Amino acid sequence: MAFGQQPNPPGQVENGAEAKNEAYIFAHMTHQDYGRLYYSVSLDGLHWFSLNNKQRVFKDYKGHPDICKGHDGRYYIAGNSSDSSPDINFWVSADLINWEKYSVFTPDLKSTPDYSYALQRIGAPKIFYDKDSQQYVVTWHTPHKEGGETYWASQRTLYVLSKDLKTFSEHPARLFDWDMGTIDVFIRKVGDNYFAVLKDETYPTLYWTTGKTIRIAKSASLLGPYSEPSPSISPNFREAPMLIPSPDGKIWYLYYEQYPGVSYGLSIADNMNGPWFQASGYTFFADWDKYSLPASVRHGCMITITMDEYKNLVAHFGIAK
Repeated sequence: MAFGQQPNPPGQVENGAEAKNEAYIFAHMTHQDYGRLYYSVSLDGLHWFSLNNKQRVFKDYKGHPDICKGHDGRYYIAGNSSDSSPDINFWVSADLINWEKYSVFTPDLKSTPDYSYALQRIGAPKIFYDKDSQQYVVTWHTPHKEGGETYWASQRTLYVLSKDLKTFSEHPARLFDWDMGTIDVFIRKVGDNYFAVLKDETYPTLYWTTGKTIRIAKSASLLGPYSEPSPSISPNFREAPMLIPSPDGKIWYLYYEQYPGVSYGLSIADNMNGPWFQASGYTFFADWDKYSLPASVRHGCMITITMDEYKNLVAHFGIAK
């Protein structure tokens, strides 16, 4: 019996052509060891393999891993001990192998304009370095209500600015001017526009069908105003989105987790405005999957790296294939 097959995802380099994006790293936690740092790597952005025999790669780290390449060419990672911790921690590395503590930032959540009623919670801090303005935007989500689904629907995305991740703007501010629950937000600049990839944190119903899905908002400016979010890119009950360009640089791969730790989905587009389609994968049937990740991987971030960096990581940690 023959199975119907989805075409191979676009964006791969063929016929010996040189890849614009040579390799990728996925910094993540695991289902069994939540909030700790693990690595997987890929050469095509579709098939991922664990490093370090599926053990932690940096024992001091705690948080939801988010890495960016900064103003000085080094890598910075953000984390926090727990959502209730008042601090956001930053580490720095020249090679993604050796990390050292860089700074600690304690935002005064009560000083946020029009959000002085925020609870003391800092969820999944993330870093974006904007080359145009030569500054970092640190984002996270903070709720203002207690109790079950009300707590999650009350999450709002806050941010601060920094030139060096040592000094920060005077107070946090809200990133979006619309009143909707959002978490797991990160910013990317593509062309002349900024895109905020987010999870709609409203509970899905017949009258709010986009609840618990990945959506994208757009702005001509780093800090907005951002457009109303796009239609859903993922199915419901997906979170922790990650975005990478394909090896040929012409396609976008957007990953997201089906929680709690069930699987990963992948949506693909040739521009950030869509349309997006979902690739087949994570079934653990090699003749059906168009992408694959190690079992039990959880929230994190994916970024491009050079072939030399990939080889150094594999040589240092070892790779499981």
